[in-house]
Amino acid sequence: MAVVSDGSAVLGLGDIGASASLPVMEGKSVLFKTFAGLDSIPLVLETSDVDEIVETLVRLRPSFGAVNLEDVSAPRCFELEAKLKDALDCPVMHDDQHGTAIVVLAALRGANLVTGRDIAQQRVVISGAGAAGVACAKILQAAGVGDVTMLDSRGIIHTGRENLNAVKEELAETTNKAGLRGDLADAMAGADVFIGLSSARIDENLLATMAPEPIVFALSNPDPEVHPDIAAKYAAVVATGRSDFPNQINNVLAFPGVFRGALDAGARAITENMKLAAAEAIVSVAADELSADRIVPSPLDPRVAEEVATAVAKAAEDDGVVS
Repeated sequence: MAVVSDGSAVLGLGDIGASASLPVMEGKSVLFKTFAGLDSIPLVLETSDVDEIVETLVRLRPSFGAVNLEDVSAPRCFELEAKLKDALDCPVMHDDQHGTAIVVLAALRGANLVTGRDIAQQRVVISGAGAAGVACAKILQAAGVGDVTMLDSRGIIHTGRENLNAVKEELAETTNKAGLRGDLADAMAGADVFIGLSSARIDENLLATMAPEPIVFALSNPDPEVHPDIAAKYAAVVATGRSDFPNQINNVLAFPGVFRGALDAGARAITENMKLAAAEAIVSVAADELSADRIVPSPLDPRVAEEVATAVAKAAEDDGVVS
């Protein structure tokens, strides 16, 4: 495998460049080996030009079987992933997008099982329309969520807004069935689920305006949008991206097994159904132990990658993307 980055959006550090990002990519390679037995090499590229990155990886294609894109800034990451999928005959996945989305869906499934709720009846607010936010919106829609309200730094994304980029124009067409406009306060009123994927802090008074006993995923690292203890005053289930609180939403629950399953099946691509299957497999591991403080397995649970790999490989065969 190739773990590829230009160092333009490293978690908690931002645009630090290729050389400085290398230790992060080396760590990612260690995780692939530890959890899925996959050999990988970190490739940090001294360019942020999408076409140059694509050309580089096309020329290197005989040396690897899959590409994990990592820490590439939005909106370039969307274009880069799309072009690589077209150019390469192997699995390509931007983990900051889809790894996050898979685990968020798994966590919401777990939270809904604990609280007895139906995703089809839920309105989900996603604060942050970057790589992770966009992917979360798409996978939740594929999973049948009732409605998604997306926000960026300028407020709710809707069809009447001007100066939207192509990605946000698509979101405006497919989200916000409620027709909301305005800011976070307008979005949060009556919402069933809040997913924080930006650095914006939220006032606890906004949590009080949500539907009764909401679900709150405050996932910004290292500082969640709202402290879990405060969120717990209003929410039935609270999750963060941190390891020192219950319900850590950690991508390591997804990416090792997703790539293991794709490679085991000889898949040419990673499909939406393969990602949905991964989310269901994650929940299944914790099924017998689900509680408000355990909606997903521990990131260190050795069973997860194997279960995810098996589910992903079957979904690849069902989707006909196996060579």
